[in-house]
Amino acid sequence: MRYRLYGLSVDTDRSFPGLSPIDPAGPADLRMWLGTVPAAEFPASPEAPWYASPRRTVTEEPSLVASRSVDGRFYHLRYADGTEFRVDATGTRVACTWPATLTLEDAATYLLGSICGFVLRLRGIPSLHASAVAIGDRAVAICGPAGSGKSTTAAAFAARGRAVLADDIVPLLGESDRVMAQPAYPHLRLWPDVLPALGSGDLPALTPTWEKRYRDLAADGAFHTAPLPLGAVYLLGGRETADAPRLEPVPPSEAILQLVAGTYMGWLPDADARARDLAMAARVARTVPVILATPHADPRRVGALCDAIEADFACRTGGADA
Repeated sequence: MRYRLYGLSVDTDRSFPGLSPIDPAGPADLRMWLGTVPAAEFPASPEAPWYASPRRTVTEEPSLVASRSVDGRFYHLRYADGTEFRVDATGTRVACTWPATLTLEDAATYLLGSICGFVLRLRGIPSLHASAVAIGDRAVAICGPAGSGKSTTAAAFAARGRAVLADDIVPLLGESDRVMAQPAYPHLRLWPDVLPALGSGDLPALTPTWEKRYRDLAADGAFHTAPLPLGAVYLLGGRETADAPRLEPVPPSEAILQLVAGTYMGWLPDADARARDLAMAARVARTVPVILATPHADPRRVGALCDAIEADFACRTGGADA
């Protein structure tokens, strides 16, 4: 099966949950094996420790442990729930397995998130930890750490007719004098407690074992399938009650630091990738406005944040808005 993810054509050996197949013309950029590790692609090889997450489970285990083959050909990522991935060093092949207590849908949440984020880094493509929506003919990125409200804000934009490019990872590619934001996948992942704030009824579970909900963007035409020039980045700050939501410009020198901090998987020990992150952050800060957005503490005020972003972006682009 052939799919489109993060600007890459991806072949899989079985159907991928939540994605629609595309025409398999030409060679794929990435090949995935779901539920098996082909020995011909990932032969047995000695491995050396490479990374262990400082985040711990309730049993004090690292949430992620990664090793690298001593010949440098592939990486082996093991999550605390027993899901494992092999990723070749060129970012062109991925294989995954999972324990009997989990499902393909559970593995797919990693594949669409951290594993594709890792593949992008291996391929030399910097990414923001952000959601992105289309406003007019440009992409607006809403950047922030886990739990800051990126997906909720993107869902609020979708509810008012703005197409969504990405939920959690926004790959950035330099093109002439602009930076292009690549589309990710056609759904949003939302915690059930934010649904009332969005005026939404209940949504189906993302996986049988996880409480996050699934909003299908393709079904109602709310997914933007083509890359767009990046028009602005809004950095989500801490929630407040007084004078919120509010927007404040970030000086370019500070914006570079904030964008580097907001790089997806920038904590991995890869000096070359970090250099690319810095170069892209400098380019973004030089070419588009970077704005600190302080949301209101009441999630029901997310619409006011969208209003503020739309008005601010219209002012910065001379009112160019579809």
